[in-house]
Amino acid sequence: MSKVNFSIPDELKRCFNETFAHRNKSEVIAELMEQEQRKGRRSRAVDNLLARRARRPVVAEEEVRRVREELRECP
Repeated sequence: MSKVNFSIPDELKRCFNETFAHRNKSEVIAELMEQEQRKGRRSRAVDNLLARRARRPVVAEEEVRRVREELRECP
């Protein structure tokens, strides 16, 4: 297992230790990193969906209604 060392202000360290008093600190950091990675994946997924949506052809509302009505009439 590797070790990561970094410096933080004493007040932040105190708050962290109080907030996560009964938890494994390494586990807390790992969970925070995983959450950030998931957030990045979600953001990229949304960006991809929006980009795909922007490339779709625009269809007039009347055309959508007409096709819906046609499909409702089909047996």
